[in-house]
Amino acid sequence: MKVFLRMLVVLCSLAAPLAFAAESYPSRPIRFIVPFPPGGGTDAFARIIGVKLAELWGQQVIVDNRPGAQGNIGCAVAAKATPDGYTLLLAHQGALTINPHLYSNAGFNTLRDFAAVARGTETAMVLVAHPSVPVKSLKELAAYAKQNPGKLTFASTASGQQMAGELFKLATATDLVHVPYKGAGPAVLDLLAGNVTLMFSNPTSVVPQVKAGKLRAIAVLGKTRNEALPGAQTAVEAGYPELAVVLEWYGVAAPASTPRAAIQKLNQGVVRALGSSDVIERMQALGQTISPSDSDTFAKQIRDDFDRWGKVVKASGAKAE
Repeated sequence: MKVFLRMLVVLCSLAAPLAFAAESYPSRPIRFIVPFPPGGGTDAFARIIGVKLAELWGQQVIVDNRPGAQGNIGCAVAAKATPDGYTLLLAHQGALTINPHLYSNAGFNTLRDFAAVARGTETAMVLVAHPSVPVKSLKELAAYAKQNPGKLTFASTASGQQMAGELFKLATATDLVHVPYKGAGPAVLDLLAGNVTLMFSNPTSVVPQVKAGKLRAIAVLGKTRNEALPGAQTAVEAGYPELAVVLEWYGVAAPASTPRAAIQKLNQGVVRALGSSDVIERMQALGQTISPSDSDTFAKQIRDDFDRWGKVVKASGAKAE
């Protein structure tokens, strides 16, 4: 009986790709898990892409926000989903390549549990400050932080932002207090109220407030300026090239063992959606830089960043809070 059951499992696993290949995919709604709450860059990306994919395929793409533990909860849900092409994950740089090094048990294995579909955007984080902080540049901020150790606080909504703060502390030999938030919405509200003084953020969450004069953009933590914040210096221009490595990417992944045919069609859909003029316009307005890729290139980037951030986390001594 046990032999029969094992043979049945093997036959079913072999039949799944064949059944998929015969199906007109997608033939029903697709769930797109976002491991963060509404109101931030990840949610905006998923909803913009989801609408365009629905137009292309004639099937609804349902955004399913599953926030918690800096993205761990949503990623764990996606990792355990049926690998049939009908569950996708908003692949987030921090959640997939930093969290496993920060948490003793993230609830998923990045390199084992997911199949890369496509990179969507690759955007340098920005450092913004409450107007009460009397600085306008990275050098001024570093000097002020040294004169006032432990006085400045920085908000983060994911591990990528947390590590950006840790890198700043290492590069400037300063003492900032980390204040973690569950999502961009509450973090930005507290920053606007002056309850925290700084925030390392995806541009999407703070560009409107900077343009309204409610927050001050200190720097773009990359090598090129952000079109949505043309007045903000890059870390290189400010004299801190070691901080010009904080690129936050968003992409699409699926549970491991999702049929290759589904991965290929998903990749084609995401890349086509990102090439649409209306999507480009909306992404640029949010400060996100579109950077599509094929699935193999994205898989390599995930592996490389997983290794790189593991070394940074170890060097910083940071742990999940």
